[in-house]
Amino acid sequence: MSRPRPRSALALDVGRRRIGLAGCDRLGLTVTPLPPLARQTLSDDLGRLGPLIRARQVELLVLGLPLDATGQPTRQAEHCRRYGLRLQAALAAAGSPLPLAWVNEHASSWAAAERFGLHGDRSGRLDSLAAALLLEQWLQDGPEPVERPS
Repeated sequence: MSRPRPRSALALDVGRRRIGLAGCDRLGLTVTPLPPLARQTLSDDLGRLGPLIRARQVELLVLGLPLDATGQPTRQAEHCRRYGLRLQAALAAAGSPLPLAWVNEHASSWAAAERFGLHGDRSGRLDSLAAALLLEQWLQDGPEPVERPS
């Protein structure tokens, strides 16, 4: 894969209870973990993500897909894919269409726990650090985002 074009991005590490968040600047130089969101309904999540997306002038979303060791989608990967597509459609309906880039997040939480010494963290900080690793991975390897299907 080749490096994607730099732009302001928001990475989401979607879990059942929380969404870890991380953002990068327009040049793709600085990745910043952001406070995680406690999951609620999609409408509630959108109500909290929308202002963040506008304030950060986000141009695309990067979502992690937890694939297994052989690269096959897990049950959680299917949940993340559905959530990402629903979020993309809701943003478009609200007048903020954004493309999605998918990143294999196999072991991202474990890697974040190792890198930052946060084994057993339940605060959500680990989720946002995992999102930061996803964003760093995307900035290095891509892929370019997929536009919303018509």
